[in-house]
Amino acid sequence: MSGALSMLRRVGAPCLIFAAAFLTFLPALNADFVDSWDDYDNVVNNTGVHGLRAAQLRWMWTGTVGGHWIPLTWMSFGLNYALDGVNPRGYHLLNLLLHAAGATVFFFIVRRLLRAAGSAAAESDLSVGAAFAALLFAVHPLRVESVVWVTERKDVLCGFFFMLAVLAYLRAAGGATLRRGWTYASLAATAAALLSKAAALPLPAVLLLLDVYPLGRVRIIGWRRCLLEKLPWAAVAAIGAFIALRVVLMGNMVTGYETYGPGSRVAMTAYTFSFYPARWLWPLRLIPLYELPVEVHLLAPRFLIPALAFVAVTALLFALRRIFPAGLAAWTLSVLMLLPISGIVHSGHQLAHDRYSYLSGLGFAALAGGGLTRLLDARSRGRVSAVIAGSMLAGAAAVLLVLAVGAWDQSKIWQDSETLWRWSVNMDPDCSVCWNNLGTSVSAHNRHPEAEEAFRKAFALRPKRATLASNIGISLYRQMKVREAEEMLHLALSLDRNDTRALASLGAVYSQQRKYAEALPMYRQAFAQDPGFGTLAPNYLLALVARAAEERSAGRALVAKALLQEALVVNPGDAEARRQLQALLAEGDSAGAGPARPRPSR
Repeated sequence: MSGALSMLRRVGAPCLIFAAAFLTFLPALNADFVDSWDDYDNVVNNTGVHGLRAAQLRWMWTGTVGGHWIPLTWMSFGLNYALDGVNPRGYHLLNLLLHAAGATVFFFIVRRLLRAAGSAAAESDLSVGAAFAALLFAVHPLRVESVVWVTERKDVLCGFFFMLAVLAYLRAAGGATLRRGWTYASLAATAAALLSKAAALPLPAVLLLLDVYPLGRVRIIGWRRCLLEKLPWAAVAAIGAFIALRVVLMGNMVTGYETYGPGSRVAMTAYTFSFYPARWLWPLRLIPLYELPVEVHLLAPRFLIPALAFVAVTALLFALRRIFPAGLAAWTLSVLMLLPISGIVHSGHQLAHDRYSYLSGLGFAALAGGGLTRLLDARSRGRVSAVIAGSMLAGAAAVLLVLAVGAWDQSKIWQDSETLWRWSVNMDPDCSVCWNNLGTSVSAHNRHPEAEEAFRKAFALRPKRATLASNIGISLYRQMKVREAEEMLHLALSLDRNDTRALASLGAVYSQQRKYAEALPMYRQAFAQDPGFGTLAPNYLLALVARAAEERSAGRALVAKALLQEALVVNPGDAEARRQLQALLAEGDSAGAGPARPRPSR
């Protein structure tokens, strides 16, 4: 009987954590793909992840989307497609399972950390404290973006392997010398985490932090040996960092220092280190993106106050390091995990994303679990009354319930694109990206006047952003307001003469007016920049064939031939272009040579 109860205690806590982590985000199973926020680019329209055949596997290990090289994440999408096609329910289900599994592994990590920290609490009290920490991580509303958004599969998959790598290291570091088998397991899990997302890059530093506290290995075997032990993890992370940076640079995703200089980077970095712990403590009014301001100044109150808070908290925890080492360790873990996205190397329009907190808040959850464990131990030793301990336990349960309800409600906001972005603009009316994405989502339902209004609000907030002007032009074009669309697209090109969307759209506007001579230069430049962009290739092809027909009617057969040959470069299998070219060749008409043959774009 006692053995059965012991088994129930061992199995009960992990099962509870898995179930709570899964059930909290259950509304996600009814959610759609978020079409205006990367899901279509990453999954729905990305044939590279539509299955696990040789062609798909080759793309998964060589292809990138949005500055990410994440082959294991792509493979997980391929598994979903192989099982049930492009059905969002299956993708959401796997996200939930991975998150629940990661939270369960975290339970075992915290229990080992509490024991390593010298806690003399009973096993049952350690399990309760570790369970509280794991549940705090699992049901927190900040998890919603990572768990409910299909594209962020990379967060939960990376997080799962990250947890396994840490747990294996804790098993390996049971003595002065690392156990070889568990070391290999930790290294393999580290590689898998990096192949899922580059967020695991700080893992070697995290393991070294564990050596300092709570394992105390630095004190026992010294800094030099601890550092040498981490070289294999550092080598794996260095390879991951090289690939991640190369992919980002190849995609021109990095924000230049000419836009946000060193002073701005210091402000952004300090803001990052303060924002996420504050969000962890007060997870209200959450939105997918907190937009980067046009200008960032360290002395502006929005950035100066977080910077001063970061310095003050760091100084306080450092001063208390001997009596409260766990606090400094949790704070340091947060800084380490946020360092890659802190602003030193920045890309995108965001100042912050909720999803970046997925791993950075683990230390705070463990700290809370440790506090509850100490309380329970004090009760067992008679130092705290049962009433006080019971009240604290009830309070901890209430906190978990409130967080879980908040996460449940926040999950419903991600049901579809329009719901998500209407919520976002209500929470932050000054977010131009949010207005733009709302416009994109309603445009997908052919509500173009609404889309135009949203795009104009976005453009009013960021009047130098060419893509926003381009989107207004497209919405005008779809309302058949051709002249206004043309003017807006010219404005977009005046802001960025290489805006592919504006070039392709202006070409379409000219083509609609049968101004093929004006359309072709737009199409040529756009095609040279991005031949796979939207419907660019077929539109370009139609304009070439139509212009060739005009030239042929005007008696300029050689020009018509050149245009048709250009059309066959765009699409070698186009039957109409080939038919017209064969007809011209059969005529043998060499009169009216016209200008030199255009050089086809490749």
